[in-house]
Amino acid sequence: MPETQDPHVTQPSSAKFVYDFTEGNKDLKDLLGGKGANLAEMTNLGLPVPPGFTITTEACKVYLDSGTEPAALRAEVSEHLDALEQKMGKKLGQADDPLLVSVRSGAKFSMPGMMDTVLNIGLSDASVSGLAAQAGDERFAWDSYRRLIQMFGKTVLGVDGERFEDALEEAKQAKGVRVDVDLDAADLKNLVAHFKDIVAKETGRDFPQDPREQMDLAVRAVFDSWNTDRAKLYRRQERIPGDLGTAVNVCSMVFGNLGPDSGTGVAFTRDPASGHQGVYGDYLQNAQGEDVVAGIRNTVPLADLEQIDKASYDQLMQIMETLETHYKDLCDIEFTIERGKLWMLQTRVGKRTAGAAFRIATQLVDQGLIDEAEALQRVNGAQLAQLMFPRFDLGAKSEMIGRGIAASPGAAVGKAVFDSYTAVKWSRSGEKVILIRRETNPDDLNGMIAAEGILTSRGGKTSHAAVVARGMGKTCVCGAEELEVDTKSRKMTTSDGTVIEEGDVVSIDGSTGKVYAGEVPVVPSPVVEYFEGRMHAGADDADELVKAVHRIMAYADRVRRLRVRANADNAEDAARARRFGAQGIGLCRTEHMFLGERREMVERLILADTETDREAALSQLLPLQKADFIELFESMDGLPVTVRLLDPPLHEFLPDITELSVRVALAEARKDANENDLRLLQAVHKLHEQNPMLGLRGVRLGLVIPGLFAMQVRAIAEAAAERKNAKGDPRAEIMIPLVGTVQELEIVREEAEQVIAEVEKTHGVDLRLPLGTMIELPRAALTAGQIAESADFFSFGTNDLTQTVWGFSRDDVEASFFTAYLEKGIFGVSPFETIDKDGVGSLVRNAAEAGRATRPDLKLGVCGEHGGDPESVHFFHEVGLDYVSCSPFRIPVARLEAGRAAAESKGSDSR
Repeated sequence: MPETQDPHVTQPSSAKFVYDFTEGNKDLKDLLGGKGANLAEMTNLGLPVPPGFTITTEACKVYLDSGTEPAALRAEVSEHLDALEQKMGKKLGQADDPLLVSVRSGAKFSMPGMMDTVLNIGLSDASVSGLAAQAGDERFAWDSYRRLIQMFGKTVLGVDGERFEDALEEAKQAKGVRVDVDLDAADLKNLVAHFKDIVAKETGRDFPQDPREQMDLAVRAVFDSWNTDRAKLYRRQERIPGDLGTAVNVCSMVFGNLGPDSGTGVAFTRDPASGHQGVYGDYLQNAQGEDVVAGIRNTVPLADLEQIDKASYDQLMQIMETLETHYKDLCDIEFTIERGKLWMLQTRVGKRTAGAAFRIATQLVDQGLIDEAEALQRVNGAQLAQLMFPRFDLGAKSEMIGRGIAASPGAAVGKAVFDSYTAVKWSRSGEKVILIRRETNPDDLNGMIAAEGILTSRGGKTSHAAVVARGMGKTCVCGAEELEVDTKSRKMTTSDGTVIEEGDVVSIDGSTGKVYAGEVPVVPSPVVEYFEGRMHAGADDADELVKAVHRIMAYADRVRRLRVRANADNAEDAARARRFGAQGIGLCRTEHMFLGERREMVERLILADTETDREAALSQLLPLQKADFIELFESMDGLPVTVRLLDPPLHEFLPDITELSVRVALAEARKDANENDLRLLQAVHKLHEQNPMLGLRGVRLGLVIPGLFAMQVRAIAEAAAERKNAKGDPRAEIMIPLVGTVQELEIVREEAEQVIAEVEKTHGVDLRLPLGTMIELPRAALTAGQIAESADFFSFGTNDLTQTVWGFSRDDVEASFFTAYLEKGIFGVSPFETIDKDGVGSLVRNAAEAGRATRPDLKLGVCGEHGGDPESVHFFHEVGLDYVSCSPFRIPVARLEAGRAAAESKGSDSR
């Protein structure tokens, strides 16, 4: 989840649109973007950063809003370009000794590969020879020129990138070589001519020769790339606001493609996959930066640089230590070596896997770089949820067909697909798929999101596939070189000749890099075993990850204010919830106790024509209900258990009206109709509603069917009394659902209190059973001050509240138009997944305030699915609720996020 801007960081005046790298710092990400802010920070630290300047996000916003750059921008860019030329002693694109620059995007939040970059701006027919003479390397000059035309053509002029790729492939085939470094100067010169022809044919204009025009068009293209489909999709996926805009960084070029003493690489101060300390990253000799992240050439491990260029390696190791100590976190670094000279091109706090996040946070605490409160902020509930997913059973029989680089952990199983379109199509049809590519690029984002996992035959831990997969928490194996991927024929061939066709099931292990044919069985995660109590975090052989999770969870539990309860309907779920750390049950749905063999008893209750028949049906249900509650109170002894009285429409306990009508009609035709079926059909017709979720349900049932709620209250009270007399500590709470007006609650409360008093007298105990209500209707939220007069507690039923506020049925709309709403950006995320703060959240906030104004000691909780959603938990903390309740497996996530919300709130207060 993107961090919020610190309001105490002073922001410069927005009247200035361009900043030299010497003018900014790492706290100006809103203005300079992450890349620009960090380039400025490294410059301030005295690290070797090529000179340059940053065009601010404010300029981008003006451009996106008006369609044209700010009036002052051109003059400011010219001023900073002049200063850069003076500093470098050469002019942009001059013929004899050209200054070349890169134009790179840089939003506040990292969006790897989603926006545009153009290298070698300033090269032209007039200056390519000058660059060759300056470098003493004609091949290098023509290689740089073909890269410019290729990147500029695709990014700025909109030419299909495959046109250039195909031309490059043809040139290699004609030469009889496999990689582009084997093309000589003459080959590249011919390729440049071919590329220029492609540009002219596809765009109707020649490739621009004016270097300033190249730069201005590239800047505009970077601005435009903020709103490309892939960038918008990525922002929706990562919940990045769409109004931030991107900065543009104009940086003097340094060249890694000048021969074997040059190269480019990406380094991590710790392993982003595991969190372990060491030398991690990729290096590629005689290459430019895009070659590494694109995964088009297989790199060597960063450690090999020590043998290739020890001086640069040693300097890089020192800089990495400096940056990690300065940023107090894992740093992701891009660098270039130009003929033995090391240059730093970028640093940022690196994306990491969920396991690495927990390990690194505790490591940094042990090193004294951060405290426990900061460590808690370095992880989140989504990462913890990932760690609870199952993993492959290593003892099961399996057929390994290849192995690559473990880029992003997890156990993913699905049908092989070889393009993003198919991945999306099959996924929408309910199929689980594995996206297999030679390498991915930003256009594959849709398929990567749809797939269970990603497998590539090229690239390393810093390739596009690896970086994006880690950011999404998606399983990924990269660089499986022994697997030959043929996307056109839609197949993959293993080293022994085994062919995996599209549709064949494969399994990939992102923790080991192993690839299997067929489906590999899974086993529980060690983190789940820890939460279940089957693994002790203090044991000598405990997994390092489990120890890290234990430490952070322990701190979260110490600092959180929100208590965490479970939604559980039986003793088994309650016991599991308690093992997972639940502090009670926030929602026990009693309707689940009326299913199975008890359905016939409910039918008898509904069909009862007389008070005697109705009481007989209720007396049959009473002992069964009481037994349910006794088991539940035993499992949760000493902790609160909120029992919701019967809520759903009665038709849910009756046969389907169509099936029953057919059955009766056939029986009548045979003249052997069953009297009970006839009565049942009559009752079903009587109870049939066009929209049952807004009809006879909840408190309305208790008011219309005499004795129903009284029976349930008696069962709860008697179970509590028997448990109490057995020296237990039952803490039952009774919740009345779907209340819309205080009068409904008053009537039910009066009846319930009479029943409780009778049970107390009979059993000789003082039960003290709080009576409260669910706030799940807009009217209840708007009249919460009145309802609180008769309620001991509120529990917000945010599932129904979301449906009634928005006016749609969850079961229907999620399958019909939600996909379109998400794609069009109307929803950033489903309002059933994360609470709609402006609408539903506003009602929750107002109801909480109104309820407490009437009754200061009113207990407030939430029992909808939002109770286990990380972002929603922070909202509930802010609103002042006392607890959240969620499904048992979401309890650890809620505990962690409740701790993070408290720590974040405390940090804001201290500032």
